[in-house]
Amino acid sequence: MNKEELKKACQEYADKKDFLLQPDEGILDSILTGLLKNEEKFGYRYCPCRRKTGDIEQDKKIICPCIYHEDEVRDDGQCKCFLFVKKD
Repeated sequence: MNKEELKKACQEYADKKDFLLQPDEGILDSILTGLLKNEEKFGYRYCPCRRKTGDIEQDKKIICPCIYHEDEVRDDGQCKCFLFVKKD
């Protein structure tokens, strides 16, 4: 998957969840780059803002979209890595 395909998939996911995708293109590009680098290095698109533990079962929780993102968007207005943002 390349960056444009990932961006499209993330946009579709955001639309489905009624979130916004990060509107700042520079920040969005950095996040997508981090996701793709993690996929290349580790085989999974781990959230670039979270630290891997090395425990495969624990680390499944931080594959984007991670298990934390919905609560973070609801409570904080965005997920930790700023990929998904709450609609106003």
